[in-house]
Amino acid sequence: MTVVYAIIVLGILIFVHELGHFLLAKLMGVSVEKFSLGFGPKLIGKKIGETEYLLSAFPLGGYVKMFGEGGFIEGGEQDPRPVDENALPEENADPVLRELTEDEKARSFAHKPVLARIAIVMAGPVFNLLFAWLIFIILCMLGIPTVTTKIGEALKDKPAAKAGIQKGDVIISMNSKPISRWEQIAEGVTASKGQAISITVKRESSDIAFAITPEPRVSKNLFGEKISGYAIGVASAGEVVTEHFNPYQAVIKGTEQTCKVIDLTFMSLVKMVQRVVPMDSVGGPIMIAKMAGEQASAGIAPFLAFMALLSVNLGVLNLLPVPVLDGGHLLFYFMEFIFRRPVPQKVREYAQQIGMVLLLGLMVLAFYNDIIRYFVNRQG
Repeated sequence: MTVVYAIIVLGILIFVHELGHFLLAKLMGVSVEKFSLGFGPKLIGKKIGETEYLLSAFPLGGYVKMFGEGGFIEGGEQDPRPVDENALPEENADPVLRELTEDEKARSFAHKPVLARIAIVMAGPVFNLLFAWLIFIILCMLGIPTVTTKIGEALKDKPAAKAGIQKGDVIISMNSKPISRWEQIAEGVTASKGQAISITVKRESSDIAFAITPEPRVSKNLFGEKISGYAIGVASAGEVVTEHFNPYQAVIKGTEQTCKVIDLTFMSLVKMVQRVVPMDSVGGPIMIAKMAGEQASAGIAPFLAFMALLSVNLGVLNLLPVPVLDGGHLLFYFMEFIFRRPVPQKVREYAQQIGMVLLLGLMVLAFYNDIIRYFVNRQG
């Protein structure tokens, strides 16, 4: 079932991505020749209007092929137009390389203004980010598991214990600001910058106020780096409640969560380049399949959250200025917009080749890590 869940997740995310390209192309008046989920040999297809909708053999990508442009493919390669060996040469000619009629120019991607082409290319990643945002909003309305501010332990000889905080106390405010989630305690302590904090707790039926001065401490962040901060020395009781939000609140919370995940994704890429995050943490299809199965077995909410996380990753990665990715196309189009002329064809071809080598190298690394992680190490 893990493979099925992985196909569902990837299929939906690829569909959303390509739908962005497709809808913006239609909006800009560009003729869309093919819309494919997957790439490689066609499995099934049906032509509706001017567009052929395809399900192709390899489910790790997809593409939208527009008149006057080779197409955008997840994984980066161009969608080659099949050549009919029995056709006349001019019938196999690329529409960009022959003289077009005025009607054809009006429907050609290559003849659209550069800002229109930028919008079409950017639409795929943006749709992935919007899709994640929508999922987070829905999850907020359905209810999010939240760790309460109930104290499980006040560590001995630490500021909270010295001030009189006890196990079972529930922190209800910090500096007169009401709080209800455990993460708000850490935020309040960090914001104090070591200055005294007024903390009010509920103990049985009484509210008790304390003045606590956080002490400096060195801890590790998500990437394993040592960071300096402050702490008051309390541990959570692990009490969890489900927090629901109305639609207005859900939009705000969903937006905050989407921004956090986008920021974390960018930071992860930066830390990987800095070698803070090891390259063996990169995962491929096997890792995605395993995680999809685990999240699906945990329930619909974790599965949706996992899908939103992957959608953000897909959107962000495609915006990187790497040739063969959407971001690489955008780089060329922005250069065209700035310098008022297209990037030379030879430069684009060389860049595409370099980008393809980088992408294939990343794919090989991901597969290698998956094999080591799930087969070699398991046998060991």
